[in-house]
Amino acid sequence: MTETLFSLHAAALNTQQLRELLQQPDCGACVTFEGWVRDHNAGRRVRRLEYEAFAALAMREGERILHEARERFGVARLRCAHRVGSLAIGELAVWVGVSATHRGECFDAARFIIDEVKHRVPIWKKEYYEDGESGWVNCEHCAVAAPSHAAHPHPHDQ
Repeated sequence: MTETLFSLHAAALNTQQLRELLQQPDCGACVTFEGWVRDHNAGRRVRRLEYEAFAALAMREGERILHEARERFGVARLRCAHRVGSLAIGELAVWVGVSATHRGECFDAARFIIDEVKHRVPIWKKEYYEDGESGWVNCEHCAVAAPSHAAHPHPHDQ
């Protein structure tokens, strides 16, 4: 049985448990990334948000990304966990962790993973604003098909 590297969660993420999955005696470095729900976007005050996913496809594509990162950067252990459902301001929405012999490949792999997850995995974010309105974020970006494995810009302010 192969290990699951990418996961979706309806409940809060347990970062200590996720981090423990990265520990290995020959690893001297670990890099983690946490993406939190913030209270603003594009000049609007955000009250909360919701993530929806096409779960079967999200799991397959998430796994593919993590396997690509392992091959490309030669890291020992890696994981990515993403929330779905309703999240409050300050809650952890996405977590990426990588361990390897040295720090360089950890940083590179972690950046690759979060960028590719945001670009390729079918997870959609809906923001709820203070004025009572709501809206899906970056859906026009999702509709534009980008060639796989190609260099592409990522909106890093999300």
